[in-house]
Amino acid sequence: MAGDQQLGVLNALDAARTQWYHFTAIVIAGMGFFTDAYDLFCISLVTKLLGRIYYTDTNNPKPGTLPPNIAAAVNGVALCGTLAGQLFFGWLGDKLGRKKVYGITLLLMVICSIASGLSFGKEANGVITTLCFFRFWLGFGIGGDYPLSATIMSEYANKKTRGAFIAAVFAMQGFGILGGGIVALIVSAAFDHLFKAPTYIGNRAESLAPQADYVWRIILMVGAIPAVLTYYWRMKMPETARYTALVAKNAKQAAADMSKVLNVELEAEEEKVEKFAKEKNSFGLFTKEFARKHGMHLLGTTSTWFLLDIAFYSQNLFQKDIFSAIGWIPPANTMNAIHEVYRIARAQTLIALCSTVPGYWFTVFLIDYMGRFFIQLMGFFFMTVFMFALAIPYNHWTEKENRIGFVVMYSLTFFFANFGPNATTFVVPAEIFPARLRSTCHGISAAAGKAGAIVGAFGFLYAAQSTDPRKVDAGYPTGIGVKYSLIVLGVINFFGMLFTLLVPESKGKSLEELTGENEGEGVEITESVSSRTVPV
Repeated sequence: MAGDQQLGVLNALDAARTQWYHFTAIVIAGMGFFTDAYDLFCISLVTKLLGRIYYTDTNNPKPGTLPPNIAAAVNGVALCGTLAGQLFFGWLGDKLGRKKVYGITLLLMVICSIASGLSFGKEANGVITTLCFFRFWLGFGIGGDYPLSATIMSEYANKKTRGAFIAAVFAMQGFGILGGGIVALIVSAAFDHLFKAPTYIGNRAESLAPQADYVWRIILMVGAIPAVLTYYWRMKMPETARYTALVAKNAKQAAADMSKVLNVELEAEEEKVEKFAKEKNSFGLFTKEFARKHGMHLLGTTSTWFLLDIAFYSQNLFQKDIFSAIGWIPPANTMNAIHEVYRIARAQTLIALCSTVPGYWFTVFLIDYMGRFFIQLMGFFFMTVFMFALAIPYNHWTEKENRIGFVVMYSLTFFFANFGPNATTFVVPAEIFPARLRSTCHGISAAAGKAGAIVGAFGFLYAAQSTDPRKVDAGYPTGIGVKYSLIVLGVINFFGMLFTLLVPESKGKSLEELTGENEGEGVEITESVSSRTVPV
């Protein structure tokens, strides 16, 4: 009988009705992603303030800004740390187990969130050096959260709603971005009210209240709070049965853990686990068999995530143009330093509320109906369309009466990134690779994405500079201009569509059916598992 060849605990997980533990796992993993997004994106809210505090020359008619190399370091060092963390903790999660490594990443995030708000000395060099050092290690911890959260959620979920559960974890990123904006709004509004300061034009020296130095530190350090709140529950989670049974080969522990989780009595099948150990799970990452079975899949997940993040992170280039165009951010010299933080935070919060957050949740609600492949292809398609629609008639959009149309197109590009590849590139690598390599392959895919983010955030920061030397930002060389940068991004999104063809559809299939790890998959398991004993 085919069912006798299967590991019953995996079938029980696949067939389990949605229960409280599913939502508990979403909250625990999701709060990690809330923290990740808060920590990664809150820096963009305070970079202008850092420039004002540490680089203002009152002889200059404009307030200070971070020099290009300093701005690149402050914004990019966490991305570099994240890339390294994704590779390292992804590999470690397959070697030591998901749960053991999960606590380490959270502790690292808590410590470095707090430390990044501190500094050695009061001078610019000491402050920026400290900030960059701790933001690298903060990124390193955040990097570990990507493969571990995705893998844990995929291995806990049932096969019918697995896509929605993994996507819901990732969707907390939208709330993290929103949370960063709200915290910055509250802190900056409070300080602006308590410590009145004139505009830069009104009084250059007094436009920077001494208390402004606390604003950026508080905003960065608040990122530790959600991580602390979930640490206890993260440590109480049992190891996933798929790791315990298929990788650690401990049938008794898998049965004991999942009996508690599923509220069902399970029997350990040690002989069957030993059989699986001999017959399956033998090939490694750097083998011909992996290349034959999963090589194209890994190429698909890494390339699509790389291409997506180039486009997604480079969209930050155009925020300053959009915010200025619709009057959300006035010229810097017409505001004091703290009020400028308030205006930037308000703009980011509105963008997150109107396009970023809704896009994520469209994916959550529809991914198990539409499928991963269709949503990813559709997202890349519309991102391509809107990029070209912005780029080809770019001069038309720059005219004052057409700028609202530019904002709408820009918001739609963000929406279809999130209701599209930004979510699916996170979901799919957690589903299609074998259990013993799942965390590693997700980490490799995510690291490819962060490599794309570095290219997008910094390569295009230079590329988008004007071809006219008189119009470039201070300290930057001439580039190809915004119009041609948008055309290049449109082409990148088109290639994202093509590489999506390498990624298999995983909707409605069990993890073992996708990887061939649970022989005889396909036997119907009753969904009412709570009233009977299931062999494990």
